[in-house]
Amino acid sequence: MTFGQSYLTHLRCLENVGMTSIEPIEFEGKMIVPLQFLKAVLPDPSSLGPRTKGKTNIGCIFHGKKDGKDKSYYLYNVCDHEECYKEVGSQAVAYTTGVPAMIGAMMLVTGTWNKPGVHNIEEFDPDPFMDALNKYGLPWQESFNPTPVD
Repeated sequence: MTFGQSYLTHLRCLENVGMTSIEPIEFEGKMIVPLQFLKAVLPDPSSLGPRTKGKTNIGCIFHGKKDGKDKSYYLYNVCDHEECYKEVGSQAVAYTTGVPAMIGAMMLVTGTWNKPGVHNIEEFDPDPFMDALNKYGLPWQESFNPTPVD
């Protein structure tokens, strides 16, 4: 997961002034944890849905060789915050977190993914999961030999 430069700049600023610390400090005669104080004064994340505009872009770029030739492949999803809010009352970050988790749980409950023992998700057949992403509102797209943007 990556974050935009503006987000990182704001986070770095908060870190530089000590607001991301979990070490208690004394403030006006009381002990507070700066990060907990910050959480108390920032807006509740659940209130952000109606105000959030724009889109998310979640994807992976793969580089490798196929038939002896260098290849690149980009698999991605674009999700609109306002459309997500209309559908489920939440912004796209929560939507793109919850839908894949629901699909993974569904794969286990229905027996689509069924291996005794402990396994990484990458060990299961991805095709039913990818099909379900399309079905449940996170359609993916692909691009061959994309030009990365720095």
